[in-house]
Amino acid sequence: MLPVYPMAQTFFITTAIDYTNAAPHIGHAYEKILTDVVARYHRLKGEPVFFLTGVDQHGQKVQQTAQKQGMEPAAFARDITAKFLALWEKLGLSNDGWAATTDPLHKAVVSKILQQLFDAGEIYKASYSGFYSVRQEQFLTDKERGPDGEFGPEWGEVTDISEENYYFRLAKHRDWLLSYIDAHPGYVTPAFRQTELRNAVEKLSGDLCISRPKARLEWGIELPFDAGYVTYVWFDALVNYISFGGYWSGETPHNPAFDERWPALHVIGKDIMAPAHGVYWPIILHAAGFTDAEIPPLLVHGYINIGGAKMSKSLGNIVDPAVLAEKYGPGALRYYLMREAVTGQDMEFSEERLVVRYNSDLANDLGNLLNRTLNMAKRYRASVLKRVDPADPWLAEARAVAEQYAARMDQFQVHAALEAAFGLAAKCNAYIEAQAPWKLAKDPALADQLDGVLYRLAEALRILSILISPVLPDAARGMAAQLNVTAEPCLAGALNAEAALADGHTLGAPTPLFPRIETEPKA
Repeated sequence: MLPVYPMAQTFFITTAIDYTNAAPHIGHAYEKILTDVVARYHRLKGEPVFFLTGVDQHGQKVQQTAQKQGMEPAAFARDITAKFLALWEKLGLSNDGWAATTDPLHKAVVSKILQQLFDAGEIYKASYSGFYSVRQEQFLTDKERGPDGEFGPEWGEVTDISEENYYFRLAKHRDWLLSYIDAHPGYVTPAFRQTELRNAVEKLSGDLCISRPKARLEWGIELPFDAGYVTYVWFDALVNYISFGGYWSGETPHNPAFDERWPALHVIGKDIMAPAHGVYWPIILHAAGFTDAEIPPLLVHGYINIGGAKMSKSLGNIVDPAVLAEKYGPGALRYYLMREAVTGQDMEFSEERLVVRYNSDLANDLGNLLNRTLNMAKRYRASVLKRVDPADPWLAEARAVAEQYAARMDQFQVHAALEAAFGLAAKCNAYIEAQAPWKLAKDPALADQLDGVLYRLAEALRILSILISPVLPDAARGMAAQLNVTAEPCLAGALNAEAALADGHTLGAPTPLFPRIETEPKA
């Protein structure tokens, strides 16, 4: 089943915002690159796109980490944010908006929604005595205990506290959320994650604490109805999707700028689907007056693992994407992550596999194909092409690959879309070997056949330059320049025969786009 797309004028796509209590790692990079690829693909389709990403700068973990380093939380958050910004620039993110939760715009929207929910009776004050996880910044119940009656290491430091706080009536909306999930089978992609979410909602019983007393935490957004408290970080962070999307940018919450974008497709990791994005967020929106048609769909990805284990500082298996991008180039990292990861599933990271993928697919298959084609066209035809019949069966098959690519990208299966595209590259390389243009060039009687071979190869490369552009935008531009194609890439240009290279088109000069990565031989 195809996912249910948001019905808005602009394709609005956003990632989960990053937590500024730690440096970025390969998992962050995968999520951002995936979102960037989906955004670029929709631009390739000719759709207006608004791509939002950012950083979640509040919370107890940020405050504690800053204190340990002898810094103010604001200064600490700025330093970590700068690292994220530098990495996303290096990896070529094409985001249109940047969400930083210390932004006054965001604070104002959070305050307005809190006041609205409080006035509607959706927020109340109550006392709590029990256990609290500092790492996860949440209150714990007996259901979080292990078989031995203890809280597991995933909760980090657990403290016993008694305090008054404000609560959001989460459980009140449980039945609505269950009915919404049942009525919208495309709410979560992939489908098995929707089943997981429904099971989590079934277990929902209590309400959500949405405040922390300033005596314990000062680094947050103050409650508009009680200056002695700040907002719980998960309530604050979730609101970024609408605050930076234009909500309350005028005198009323909904306005033309917001309504033409919303709802947004949220790209998130499986660890924050339940309860944050799949339970808290839709219920908050529902309670704030958003209709069922305005609940944002979720695209949920898996973990990037090493040795079967999720990356973590405690295990010492963190991979720095900035180091990889510097060592192999941003394109190599983007391609490897998109080609190897099945959207929704966990992926096993391997630096050796990155090198193999790059050398095999990019250097050997695509790069070599481009070089050979341009060199043969230059040697045998002074780089000038003779167009074949647009209805040529071989070219029709190449355009059919573009259709397969688009169908897979529409389902967020980027790895499968790339598999289709590079299948065309493999077909072209096999075609060269079967046709042997170097032999055709020796026989004047076979001139038309040689012209046809060179044209088909050049046209297939033009199509490939379009198909790879969401994942490898710089390489796609390089291919287009060498093919002497000046038009902006668009999906229609890969699907329609009318966009094919003109008769008499002159190709450019070849320059290696994907130099092989040479590795030291193992001892």
